Amino acid sequence: MYNIKDLFNVFPRPGRVEWLGIRPERREPVQVVNEINVSDKKGILGDHYSGRSGNRHVTLIQAEHLPVVAALTARGALDPALLRRNIVVSGLNLLALKNHQIQIGDAILEITGQCHPCSKMEVALGPGGYNAMRGHGGLTAKVIHSGAIRVGDEVIVSSRMAHFSTQE
Repeated sequence: MYNIKDLFNVFPRPGRVEWLGIRPERREPVQVVNEINVSDKKGILGDHYSGRSGNRHVTLIQAEHLPVVAALTARGALDPALLRRNIVVSGLNLLALKNHQIQIGDAILEITGQCHPCSKMEVALGPGGYNAMRGHGGLTAKVIHSGAIRVGDEVIVSSRMAHFSTQE
């Protein structure tokens, strides 16, 4: 029997990187890429935020939330580039990862907090876009170990105590 503290460290399976994007220039469209390189000193190399806030080097969003936001904004589908996040992850509950470290490709990230929507979502998604994103905005992370992250990479919880369930 697990106590509640133990349950915070048990995950059913690794996640997967589904999409990557960078913002080379402020207020410019997100560029979709197959690989990003992250630095523990600068964040995402080539992104306009590179070298800024250490707790917000990288932004991640849950792939499973995209259809929810699409439905709330009366869209059939949602292009992740509109949301201005860097990494779309499937198969792993990102909200459960606050204060955990994750390994993606060669990099290790520490989840630092929620990535709340900004007023740009009202323009990108139309009226009500800001409220549609509330609770679905994803997470921020700082880079602990530099490396490459690619579409298709596994997202593995690498906290000392975390492990994956062996139940099928």
